[in-house]
Amino acid sequence: MSEPKPKSFAISKRAVWEAWLRVKANRGAAGVDEQSIAEFESDLSGNLYKLWNRLSSGSYMPPPVRAVEIPKRDGSPRVLGVPTVADRIAQTVACGYLEPGVEPVFHPDSYGYRPRRSALDAVGVCRERCWRKDWVLDMDIRAFFDSVPHDLVLKAVAHHTDQRWVLLYVERWLKAPLGREGGGLVARDRGTPQGSAISPLLANMFMHYAFDAWIAREHPAIQFERYCDDVIVHAPSEKQARDLRAVIASRLAECGP
Repeated sequence: MSEPKPKSFAISKRAVWEAWLRVKANRGAAGVDEQSIAEFESDLSGNLYKLWNRLSSGSYMPPPVRAVEIPKRDGSPRVLGVPTVADRIAQTVACGYLEPGVEPVFHPDSYGYRPRRSALDAVGVCRERCWRKDWVLDMDIRAFFDSVPHDLVLKAVAHHTDQRWVLLYVERWLKAPLGREGGGLVARDRGTPQGSAISPLLANMFMHYAFDAWIAREHPAIQFERYCDDVIVHAPSEKQARDLRAVIASRLAECGP
């Protein structure tokens, strides 16, 4: 009897199982295949084995991400990307391998989508600093999740992992098209869909190098709080606030979001 063919990538079955538990706990809508979490669970062992097998062999190809429009506060639409249940599990597996290596590197004033950190933590620190410095820049990067440059995200991922499969699948997730309501696919050459399981980590990795590490290096006396693409920067004077606004705008334009 022949030996089973070795897998291209060493991905543990336990990692897939734990990713499933997280996806199930988070619930969420069906993707383009219209398969609900309950329907995925009806053949759980078979579906998880199939996913693990494809991930481990390098043959996993992410399906399109279902585009869902929700209104912003100003009434304009925000497009969320809803992956299939299986794809959310696959992305969560990759996060489980990638996040432990990057989390210790992240700046202490980065609060969004990180373990044991919240928006309230950022607000509390911001409030204290506002008593000491009178001026703030309140920044929100327009269409951030739609405009993140793929090449810089992949460069950041490659810097933090030696797992070839993580980089392979991150690139495939970044390029997966959006499936519009009523049919039709929209190709993507930039951005990472807001709503997918791996997007928050990728967004934080990009912003760490585009903003956090840069301002800590070039302007070490400047304090800030960042929650993904929302940033508060503190300044002691109006002139310094205006100067910071100019150099930060130049830096972000250079990085491309």
